[in-house]
Amino acid sequence: MDKVVQSPADAVADIGDGASLAVGGFGLCGNPMELIRALHDRAVTDLRVVSNNCGVDDWGLGILLADKRISRMTSSYVGENKEFARQFLAGELEVELTPQGTLAERLRAGGVGIPAFYTATGVGTQVADGGLPWRYHSDGSVALASPAKDTREFDGRSYVLEEAIVCDFGLVHAKVGDRHGNLVFHESARNFNPLCAMAGRVTVAEVEELVEPGELSPDEIHLPGIFVQRVVPVGAEVEKRIERRTVRARQEG
Repeated sequence: MDKVVQSPADAVADIGDGASLAVGGFGLCGNPMELIRALHDRAVTDLRVVSNNCGVDDWGLGILLADKRISRMTSSYVGENKEFARQFLAGELEVELTPQGTLAERLRAGGVGIPAFYTATGVGTQVADGGLPWRYHSDGSVALASPAKDTREFDGRSYVLEEAIVCDFGLVHAKVGDRHGNLVFHESARNFNPLCAMAGRVTVAEVEELVEPGELSPDEIHLPGIFVQRVVPVGAEVEKRIERRTVRARQEG
């Protein structure tokens, strides 16, 4: 039951070329940065990543992208990363854009064993009808487009069928974890982390604080340890970045 691994490097040692990853975080909040760094150090390539976004040019998943370690992204937001846009438009990166709520539910569904579900989101758009560019040729023409999805009516309203997401590995960041893999997240840093943990066949959680089993009240646990296979203590001093810091102008007097 003791799932503790001593270092991020050991925790990702079996992630190989071509692996699929569900990676927690929203913007730069809640990124499993120590695990991403360890994976970057291993020079693993051809990764197929599912995450809300791909970090920024020098942080988060952006460091893997910059070295062309990622071949495919499934995301809901692709802003803030110029290299992401360049690779996509140049035909170097395949991108499946998915509505944010749909992405969350696809991950959750994968974690609880639901193979697919119907949702109203995307009906009447290319999300349902197909034709969204997934990959471009270098000349800007579309090399690969999304297929049409099944649609049905329920009680007079149209819905589109979305398939669940299950990945080889899940990489997440938590505030507190115990040796059994039970996790507590800090406020908005929870975001996609529990969902990505659920969607990974093998999930690795980096935690700022490691506690012993029984120290966490069942009522405060956000994600039960059944979804986590490895726990890596990284300390509370890990660097956390803010995408855009906005402050009001100082008022005189």
